[in-house]
Amino acid sequence: MSLLTAADLDAIRISVKVALAATAVTLPFGFVFAYLMTFGRFRGKAVVEVFINLPLTLPPVVIGYLLLLALGSHGWLSPLFELFGIRLIFTWKAAVVASAVVGFPLMVRSIRLAMGAIDHQLVHASRTLGAGKLDTLFSVILPLSRSGIVAGSSLMFARSLGEFGATIIVAGNVPGVTQTIPLAIYDYVSSPGGESAALSLCVVAISISVVVLFFHEYLGAHLARRD
Repeated sequence: MSLLTAADLDAIRISVKVALAATAVTLPFGFVFAYLMTFGRFRGKAVVEVFINLPLTLPPVVIGYLLLLALGSHGWLSPLFELFGIRLIFTWKAAVVASAVVGFPLMVRSIRLAMGAIDHQLVHASRTLGAGKLDTLFSVILPLSRSGIVAGSSLMFARSLGEFGATIIVAGNVPGVTQTIPLAIYDYVSSPGGESAALSLCVVAISISVVVLFFHEYLGAHLARRD
């Protein structure tokens, strides 16, 4: 098995950075949408549900192309980005956006499952005792949703590490800039004699995923004992 090169270390660093950023960006939105879908009562709820889960059924390449149409230099949102001097396409930030969109349904679903398991009598008791919606959210719903937040964050991080299709469309495959572990493996597999280098990165990816899953199990068990 070959040793990791400087380009491999860059790919690992970029992958972890993208996964952490995508998880951090997605978490507040995932919590809000999970809350709305669990406790909200509004028209068009089924439509919102479909759009939230759509990235689970669409090929990542399709998601990447749609993001390219929206975020590109001539995209739907390009006038807004030009106004603020923002450039996303073919940067590591585009990889963050791609990973966030693809993994968003996993985040929402995990938090929503935790919220759905909350005893509604606790919420009702909080409101009866004079707590407002915001107080109930932070004093009852948020603490009892911790297991879902941990699960959603772990799944989001792991999914971001493995994102390929949408990332290569909107971020490209530039070594040291946007090349993540999956993209580097793709390069090695596509090149003669690159099998051992690809295997080295596969071992790294598996190791990171195992650590994340062990952390998820440990923290989940710890929170369960506290609850």
